[in-house]
Amino acid sequence: MLNIIGKKNWYFLFSLVIILPGLISLFIWGLKLSIDFTGGSRMTFVFPKTVNEQTVTDVKSVLTKEQIEIVTVQTSGNQLSLRTKAINEKKNAAVITAIKKEVGDFKQDSFETIGPIIGQEVTSNALKATLLSSFLIVLYIAWSFRSVPKPLSSWRFGICAIVALIHDVLLLLGIFSLLGHFFNVEVDSLFVTALLTVVGFSVHDTIVVFDRIRENLRRTVGVPFPQLVNDSILQTLVRSLNTSLTAMLVLCTMLIFGGETLKWFIVALLIGIASGTYSSIFNASALLVLWDELDRKRRARKNSV
Repeated sequence: MLNIIGKKNWYFLFSLVIILPGLISLFIWGLKLSIDFTGGSRMTFVFPKTVNEQTVTDVKSVLTKEQIEIVTVQTSGNQLSLRTKAINEKKNAAVITAIKKEVGDFKQDSFETIGPIIGQEVTSNALKATLLSSFLIVLYIAWSFRSVPKPLSSWRFGICAIVALIHDVLLLLGIFSLLGHFFNVEVDSLFVTALLTVVGFSVHDTIVVFDRIRENLRRTVGVPFPQLVNDSILQTLVRSLNTSLTAMLVLCTMLIFGGETLKWFIVALLIGIASGTYSSIFNASALLVLWDELDRKRRARKNSV
């Protein structure tokens, strides 16, 4: 029989290894925030030919003359994407006219502007949504598992679920911090949607395992808690893997055939679902066992005094 709980320290170590690079990246570089959070304007131009360095230089020169501060410049084939400080429609029209005089004919594929106040509100609401959802999850699990036998506590289940959830959130944030630094991948409002979806998916997988642990605690007498948890994981393993793989196959199809707009949203979901499946099987339940072992040692020392 596969002894997952017996190797729990290795799984904890593996989690630390995959999270640590992202945490260092978050601390040093942070996330590359889109204008959804920072405010500003984004313009995308499509040229008849592949964009070269001279074209980029000419466009930059025009924006400098128009006294528009450039934040980032990205090229992809015949597309040129610019992020600048916030400008209005009138200024945008003037920029288009000036670039056509300097560079030649092209078309503007998109233009959007978000004010700094709206960006701050989006950031604030994203943090509030994440914190509130985590708090409600703890309350829900604590209430749902209130009938677990002593010395186990329903709050213990809730806290272990949140720790596993934090594992998934930190991994996702860390990976996107690295992607932002090395590949200029921006975090936008869609990323927040993906993050909250991952939170829900991660907790769903964890609750499936926890619910089987609760059922086995009621039915089984005299079985050591680590063995009972290990049996519960194995009983739900196929279901958890099938659910996650099915979702990931659909997302992979969307990634292949979907548009560029949803690309990093789908990547975030793929990373989150994979991490959520791992943490629910190898971290959340193992934390329950570790907590129980530490609690038993504490009570043993207390009784021996």
